[in-house]
Amino acid sequence: MPSSSSTALFIEPLDVLILRGNKLFADAGSHGEALMPPWPSVAAGALRSRILIDAGIDPAAFAASRASLAPELSAALGSVAQPGSFRIAHFGLARRPGKDGDAAFEALLPLPADISVDEQGHATTLQPTHLHAALANSHPLPLPPTLLQPAAGKPKSGLWLTAAGIAAWQLGQALSAVQRHWVAASELWSLDSRLGIALEPGRNTVADGQLYTSEAVALKPRVGFVAQITGADGLIPQGGLLRFGGDGHAASVKACAVSLPRADTRALASARRFRLLLTSPGIFPDGWRLPGMQADGRWHFHGASARLASAALPRLETLSGWDVALHRPKPALRAVSTGSVYWLDDFQGDPAALDALADEGLPLDDRSRRAEGFNNCLLAAWH
Repeated sequence: MPSSSSTALFIEPLDVLILRGNKLFADAGSHGEALMPPWPSVAAGALRSRILIDAGIDPAAFAASRASLAPELSAALGSVAQPGSFRIAHFGLARRPGKDGDAAFEALLPLPADISVDEQGHATTLQPTHLHAALANSHPLPLPPTLLQPAAGKPKSGLWLTAAGIAAWQLGQALSAVQRHWVAASELWSLDSRLGIALEPGRNTVADGQLYTSEAVALKPRVGFVAQITGADGLIPQGGLLRFGGDGHAASVKACAVSLPRADTRALASARRFRLLLTSPGIFPDGWRLPGMQADGRWHFHGASARLASAALPRLETLSGWDVALHRPKPALRAVSTGSVYWLDDFQGDPAALDALADEGLPLDDRSRRAEGFNNCLLAAWH
């Protein structure tokens, strides 16, 4: 997480949450799946609305550009069309201290795409590999990521790195179930199926044949979300409640101490190679390719450059959402999934460029999506 001025908040639901994705209800009997974890825009919208309410500003007036904001509020939130300095620098799951006297909140991350854990709990790391010329492959980068397993095994899904696991992965160390480097999603939340029926508009009566089901997310005790915010000093709520997710369900909010480990950028620059992990979906102008990447595979960022040698990417996802200000869906965008890993070598530049990359995330021209927390990343060693 950023070393610059920032505030961390722990968001803990008071009840189940309605966290919808981008799938609309259609025919009778439709099923609405929950999106877990939700996009960081959920936290951005909830916190920006709370900031406006705390300042006595009607969010509807702000959305219509009819609100008069104090200078510091205007600088942080800007307008609907031109967001200010407010930005979600990290958003994800976290656990608060338990009764055993733990001192700090624990951030959690989905299992990176370069790690495979089999049913027996053995973790294997994908390694960029020079393949023999006789082995044909369709990987578009110089070094295809190769899974070097001692024995074939079915991979487990739904795993999350603990704080210890994040630190070990970032240093390039072996992951282990014995060291509790990961936790199953079933230990963090469960799904609660809900039955509903559509209403006739304007009549407040039920619509024939319009039964549907939807999923609510029930987080386990002491599990919530952490949001790291920059660019809004003195404006971030330190307590109270938020309307969070669909249907305005309540969540408590409190300041907390939680952080992701920060890579030694001088060591990465000296080694001239590093890994990059997306900690939020990546909105890139050229599909899966990093923004600023040239045709020859060279990536330019913050006055430095590196060669993109390999990548491990889950299936692309589609981002959307509801534009509260304009009362319409947001444009659908293809995005690289959270947990995607890029290997980069032949780094040329100053360690400060790596610091800027860790602090500011990857370039994103859409200022609204940038403020919402997309394109955030974590740097790690590549041994």
